[in-house]
Amino acid sequence: MSDFDDFLKHKYAYVAIGEFKPGCFPEARQLYEKAVSTFSKGFQGAYLLQEPGSDRGIAIILWENIEDMSEHHNLIYEQTLAKIAHLFAAPPVTTFYEVCSEIGLPQILSQALDPN
Repeated sequence: MSDFDDFLKHKYAYVAIGEFKPGCFPEARQLYEKAVSTFSKGFQGAYLLQEPGSDRGIAIILWENIEDMSEHHNLIYEQTLAKIAHLFAAPPVTTFYEVCSEIGLPQILSQALDPN
């Protein structure tokens, strides 16, 4: 029964949409990657999207559950966040989402490896 319960569990996504000051996206990217590299328990992946030709972007961090997000507010994360804050043109809009559908590499690989 636990396999079925696991199937019904959904991931959660922290999403931040913002714009950096002109020319600051590369530095923000490095700091984002540094912060994300500190995550472990419950961390399911992260994406940083950049609108071509601009300093606008979307950060998406996937978590197994909401509680795991709060556990990652450690010293390195807080220091990195302080370094990135001044790079924003305006404060980013942030929110949390429940991941309702996920189609991606794990599903594609499992289909490719299934001999039936």
